[in-house]
Amino acid sequence: MGEKSGQRGRSKILWVLLLVAMLVVWFYFQPDEQNGATRSEIEADRMAALGADPDDILVDLADDVSAAQVAAIESELGIDLVLVSDQSADEQFYRAHVPAERRDAILAALSKHSEVEIAEPDAMIMIDPSDMVAAPLIDAEWAGFPNDPKYQYQWHMGQINMPAAWKLADGEGVTVAVLDTGVAYENYGPFHMVEDLEGVQMVKPYDFVKNTTHANDDHGHGTHVAGTIAQATNNGKGVAGVARNVKIMPLKVLSGSGSGSTGGIADAIRYAADEGAQVINMSLGGPFPSRVLEKAVKYAHAKGVTVICAAGNDGKKKLGYPAAYAGAVAVAATQFDRSTTFYSNYGKNLDIAAPGGNTRVDQNGDGQPDGVLQNTIVVGDPTKSDYFAFMGTSMASPHAAGVAALIVGEGVSNPDAVEQILKDTAMQPQGYSAERYGAGLIDAEAAVLKARSQTGAWQLLLAGLLAGAVMASTRKRVALGAGFGGGVLFGASGLFFLPYISASLSSLPIVDSLTRGVPAWDLAVLGASGHGNLIFFSALLPLGVVALLFGIGKLRGALAGLSLGVAGHLLFHALASVSDVQYMRADSLWLMANAAVLAGVAAVIIRRRNLA
Repeated sequence: MGEKSGQRGRSKILWVLLLVAMLVVWFYFQPDEQNGATRSEIEADRMAALGADPDDILVDLADDVSAAQVAAIESELGIDLVLVSDQSADEQFYRAHVPAERRDAILAALSKHSEVEIAEPDAMIMIDPSDMVAAPLIDAEWAGFPNDPKYQYQWHMGQINMPAAWKLADGEGVTVAVLDTGVAYENYGPFHMVEDLEGVQMVKPYDFVKNTTHANDDHGHGTHVAGTIAQATNNGKGVAGVARNVKIMPLKVLSGSGSGSTGGIADAIRYAADEGAQVINMSLGGPFPSRVLEKAVKYAHAKGVTVICAAGNDGKKKLGYPAAYAGAVAVAATQFDRSTTFYSNYGKNLDIAAPGGNTRVDQNGDGQPDGVLQNTIVVGDPTKSDYFAFMGTSMASPHAAGVAALIVGEGVSNPDAVEQILKDTAMQPQGYSAERYGAGLIDAEAAVLKARSQTGAWQLLLAGLLAGAVMASTRKRVALGAGFGGGVLFGASGLFFLPYISASLSSLPIVDSLTRGVPAWDLAVLGASGHGNLIFFSALLPLGVVALLFGIGKLRGALAGLSLGVAGHLLFHALASVSDVQYMRADSLWLMANAAVLAGVAAVIIRRRNLA
């Protein structure tokens, strides 16, 4: 009797500890409050922009508006509503050319229509002219890793600990949309693929300036940005990129002059979110807000896309737009000595800092200006290409976007969780201040390690407590053997600690899968875009294994452990929301329900125990 009473006491204690651990996980993984500009700040900027006198207005109608209703608005106001692009039909997003003297009256009239969600002047967004410097014509000897000969001039990769991060992750399966001047990604007419993007997969390109499917670069800025994110790496030529195996979605929103409309940019953001991008990079911005741009950023964020934006190059205590919006990660620029640059915008809403370069100095004494070096076309001439050092927050943003892609590749797909990992692992250099650096300077190695190992530790803890509580609740002493503990570890987290011990070993494909719990094996099977698969993130796979192997008595301890391990993994994701279950709106309820099923299955196995 005393033994049973003690066992009941232990069971209660374990259930209480499990509940406490669940609450800790829930609170710990709640993202910080979004750090965008306040509504009053945005409205003040909008009022300042009213002095502009554009020829076009943007009209965002409700998605279910009929053609007859559109025609009625046109007839009433004497305007022609034209889709911003061929991609705008689903969201009923239009542009209208109006006389400047009638603009305000037309906007006022549109605001009275219930079908109109937003009506505002269109505006132009620019990229700032960057100081550009050609790389050396002759490559010096370089025998290190990566073997790209000009890597020795890429001080910016070392600044964010990329050499260590490359041994851990490459972003395979992640799609990064580059909204810019286009990318030199194909041989088409006068355009050509730059040499150091050969082998990088390009997906679903679109030109929102000319409304075509060929998003070629006629400036140079966009190709340079794409190179920082995904330049072919360790290929024996040129330079390296942050996330060497990601897919790039080239979206041209800026013309050869480096300017583009907010309407086209907003349209491209929605396109990227709808077409499967998991990260968006926008190395562009302006001083005034746009409601359609703000809505587009919110839309992408709600669809699980991490939106990375340049903070701006005015050297002012004020972020540009879209960087200032909630849901966007605003990135400041650093130079070789890790101080923030003279041109970088800053302020209370800044999120993070990354290398942007300063071509006016040579602090590292390598004989080259300290810009960010990548392969791109000669500015304004798409028939020629070379290696150029640029500077700007435009160059900082893709470093952060590349590291964000590495985090997503580790199975952390929720944009708030991605941003939190970037912030939690950031370095704080000498002279650090939150206004200048946000959370600090990004650290790629620390970010990847945290994305994998921290979640693994919590998954194993929850699984261990759940296993102890279930075993104690059976009120029966059972010898489960070593297979039980192995099953818990295998199902919950795998060898999550291995990357800390041997980065080279853990990067091998099969071993890489073994550093994750069973549900996260969907990363190996389906890639990052398939993470959160409904079959893997359920009780289905463990139940199938139990049904197949239950007849082997010696394996029942391992089967009970596997069920409880996967249950702990699912429980963690239900509480932490670091990634979403695909096709499931109430994913937390789904995950908890499946965790409960697996805990019940484990309890049945233990109670019916006839272990050899």
